[in-house]
Amino acid sequence: MLNLSKNGCSVWVASSSEGLLTPTAVALGKFDGVHLGHQRVIQPVLHAGANLSLASSPQSKENQQLANQEYIYSTVVTFDPHPQEFFTGQPRTLLTPLDEKVQQLRSLGVEQLVLLPFDKELSALTPEEFVEKILVQQLQCQQISIGQDFCFGEKRSGTAKDLQLIAAKHNIPVTIVPLQTYTGNSPTESSCVSTDPTQDARISTSLIRQTLEQGDIENANLLLGRPYTLLGVVVQGQQLGRTIGFPTANLQLPKEKFLPRQGVYAVRVFTLSETSDVAHSENLGVMNIGNRPTLNGTYSSAEVHLFDWSGDLYAKKLAVELVKFLRPEQKFASLEALKTQIQLDCVVAKEILSAEWEQ
Repeated sequence: MLNLSKNGCSVWVASSSEGLLTPTAVALGKFDGVHLGHQRVIQPVLHAGANLSLASSPQSKENQQLANQEYIYSTVVTFDPHPQEFFTGQPRTLLTPLDEKVQQLRSLGVEQLVLLPFDKELSALTPEEFVEKILVQQLQCQQISIGQDFCFGEKRSGTAKDLQLIAAKHNIPVTIVPLQTYTGNSPTESSCVSTDPTQDARISTSLIRQTLEQGDIENANLLLGRPYTLLGVVVQGQQLGRTIGFPTANLQLPKEKFLPRQGVYAVRVFTLSETSDVAHSENLGVMNIGNRPTLNGTYSSAEVHLFDWSGDLYAKKLAVELVKFLRPEQKFASLEALKTQIQLDCVVAKEILSAEWEQ
């Protein structure tokens, strides 16, 4: 178990019942991306223990009863590894690796994150056993929130309605949150499903991955409710960018981080504090994600060039927000041709980023 407390708000990451903060109000799901749909599922369990503040009016019989109640911890329960990774045996890249997921949940006000070890034993639990052993006995759950398409138990045999019925036997209310649909500019509630992000489409992790693979950063960011961000530490690179006048910071990313389409992006870059994830400076720039074919690169890298920057970024942690895809990666005939193209990329990126700033 890892205590990730920060600024007075504690998030617990637990893989066993030892050390769990109970009783709980639980949002249940996979939550990779913590996108707009996920945020709607989490919303009903936030501030579950806030009613204790009413104890300031002891003359009220109702408030006195509330004051005697136990504090209920807002808790997100998910699985590790991702169920798809367990069943296929293949590593799965994630929109939000653990550090990012914790950061996003903390910003929403979640007090506890529980990672259920997804193994043969857990996957074999019937829906009834899952509720009784995990939600009732381990988590002492008082309230549950799930998405309309949530499935659980052996062979995904339990539905959202099943969970509602089983939990009712234990007097646990279950909120079933309707699917969120992206209509082109805002999320709405709907049960419609589409794979075309230009039309009405259900907000999902798979749709966001699809838009990122296409380089459609604007739609991905709208579905997420925030910019898609790459978090990493600057490490020593080949320093070839310096030779053509465009020094770059080589970003070491978590191996499980999902990468968007290879190519060049307009980006906003934040330097993070060494002791926390608080940003203390912002810069604009361009980022290349790919193999650098002009330089005969043999491995994928993520390199960012900051505009009007001079200084040492080695060992610094950066958060790079993707704003717009500029062009695919390509091989140039010479370093001079590459330099000319990077100059053009910088001009275009500055126009895009300044226009966005003015909006």
